[in-house]
Amino acid sequence: MPVAAIVTAALMSAVSVSSGINARAGDSTHIGKAPDDLIAKHLTIPVPGIEAKQLKPMFFDARGRRGHEAIDIMAPRGRPVVAVEDGTIAKLFTSVPGGLTVYQFDPAEKYTYYYAHLDHYADGLAEGDKVKRGQILGYVGSTGNASASAPHLHFAIFKLGPEKRWWKGDALDPYRALTR
Repeated sequence: MPVAAIVTAALMSAVSVSSGINARAGDSTHIGKAPDDLIAKHLTIPVPGIEAKQLKPMFFDARGRRGHEAIDIMAPRGRPVVAVEDGTIAKLFTSVPGGLTVYQFDPAEKYTYYYAHLDHYADGLAEGDKVKRGQILGYVGSTGNASASAPHLHFAIFKLGPEKRWWKGDALDPYRALTR
């Protein structure tokens, strides 16, 4: 590989990391802008008692070598986490970074809502369940890589591709969708 190509690749990588933009599948233009149809849904803030003015934009914040691509909603451990709109539970999942998580599809299966670091799920919640806006899905916690001293909900939105894979999509900035 020519030296110029190596230097260009290294610089592009550094720009992506320093700006907090996580290029996916070679897409270095990924900026996370929430589309108008998502904004028009008037999503419910997923932690009751939290007002829009308390939310902070953090989609582009650096998280090591990647962008945050989400919003963290600080709240006491055990506070309910609710569905931001009607939809279907696509997956209940436990991972090292996200801990106890819920992936919820919107009614059209165009978007996935990702709720992470949960302390525990709502009783009886199962994959395939139809849920309603405001329905309790789980409770704020600090599972996964979250600090035990800072319980919060890590909330993300992904635009799904035609395959409708709950784990794969383009990250969209939830701040504007929650604060409209």
